[in-house]
Amino acid sequence: MGLKERREREREGRRQLILDAARKMLVEKGLNDTSMNQIAQLAELGVSTIYFYYRSKEELFAALQQEGLDLLYAKIEHAIRKGKTNAEKVRKASLAYLRFSEENKDYFDIMNYFLSSPGEIFTPELKRQVDQRGDKILGLVVKIVEDGMDKGEFRNVDPGNFSLLLWGTLHGLIHFKKMKDTLLKGRSHEKVFLFAVNHLVRSLC
Repeated sequence: MGLKERREREREGRRQLILDAARKMLVEKGLNDTSMNQIAQLAELGVSTIYFYYRSKEELFAALQQEGLDLLYAKIEHAIRKGKTNAEKVRKASLAYLRFSEENKDYFDIMNYFLSSPGEIFTPELKRQVDQRGDKILGLVVKIVEDGMDKGEFRNVDPGNFSLLLWGTLHGLIHFKKMKDTLLKGRSHEKVFLFAVNHLVRSLC
C-alpha cells in the first residue's frame, strides 16, 4: 500500500470514528445537548480534528442522516430485485423499511429525530443534500408504480402521491410498535403493518 492510499485509509477511519461517536451521542442525548467537544472526547480525537472534517455540528449530523438514508436505499433496492411482480416489489420495499427500523435502529432513530423536529435544523444547502437522498428512496417506489401502470398491472394513479402515501403510512405504523400493550394489545404489529401494505397495494389494482 502506497503512502497516499494509507493516508486516505487513515482519514476515512477518523471520519468513521467521528460519525460513530456522533451517532451515539445524538441517540442518547439529542442534538441540543450534544457538543462537538463531547463528540471529540468520545471519538478520542482533538476538537480541531472534528472541525477539519465537519464545519459544524449540523453538518456532522446531516452527514449521519445521509449515511442512514443511503443504507436504507441500498436495502430497499436489494429487496426490490427479488420481487417478480410490481405488487410484490412494493411489498418487499415496505418490509425492507420495517426490517431497517429493527436492524438499524440507531439510523432509524436519527432519521425520525429530524423528521419529527418542529423546526428547521439544517441550512438550506444541507437540507437539500439530505432531501436528495430521501427523494431517491421515494423514486424507487415511483418507478415501480410507473412500470406497473405501463404493464397494465396497476390502474392509473399519481406515482408521486402514492409513494408519499406509502412511506407516510409505513413510518407512522412502525411507531405503533411501541403500543404493543395498549392499542396493539392482542395484535401482531407485523400483521397490522402487512395489512396496511396489502391494502395500499390493492388500491393500485
